[in-house]
Amino acid sequence: MSGFAVAEQIIGAKFVKPVERYGHFALGRPHEYAQLVATTNSGQDVILELPDSEVFEDLSPRMVTLTDQGPVRLLVIVSSVHQGARLVLFALEENQLVMLAQSAPIGTPNRWLNPVGVADLDDDGEAEIAAVITPHIGGLLTVYRREGERLIQVDSLPGFSNHVYGSAELDLSKVSLIGGHRQLLVPDVSRRTIRAIRLTSEGLIEAERCLLSVPIIGPETLDDCESRLK
Repeated sequence: MSGFAVAEQIIGAKFVKPVERYGHFALGRPHEYAQLVATTNSGQDVILELPDSEVFEDLSPRMVTLTDQGPVRLLVIVSSVHQGARLVLFALEENQLVMLAQSAPIGTPNRWLNPVGVADLDDDGEAEIAAVITPHIGGLLTVYRREGERLIQVDSLPGFSNHVYGSAELDLSKVSLIGGHRQLLVPDVSRRTIRAIRLTSEGLIEAERCLLSVPIIGPETLDDCESRLK
């Protein structure tokens, strides 16, 4: 029998304790929460509660890994009454949830962002995080890379929207493997065109696009576009 203890791993997560203190409700009610709960492989629930000035403005935590065989992290949206939304990565350390890294906040309250996905977009062995900043008002597609305790912006492109204000549908964009390259399929601001975006050594570039007859309302349209581009 080995004498080494096996570290606890996150196998599930959820938001609990809905609150009214922020009141933006970009995703409709009740999707602003005070607590994040992570369930470990031993069945333990680990709880993190935000201060009164912040909420989780999100549907559910995203369980992600940044490297092959890496530990599970939780990617969430935290919104502040002072500075609006930001991305935060939480890790499980010594049976506590701790902040691993975070992006710069948008800077204005009642301003939100919607993640596109987490994937190794440039084939360097470490995943990037893509999100549309302010998808309701001239959204900016932004790619981040973790550097220590910060999520650093790698590049950005304007003119995107992957969310309708008040809707609980968050899956209007995705990461797809097309032509041997991971690409971001993200609607433009009209949501009538899906743009396929690649991260290259020169930054984000548009590779292809799908024209739609009506604005996208669900992930099925993304799947159809993906099939057309492959």
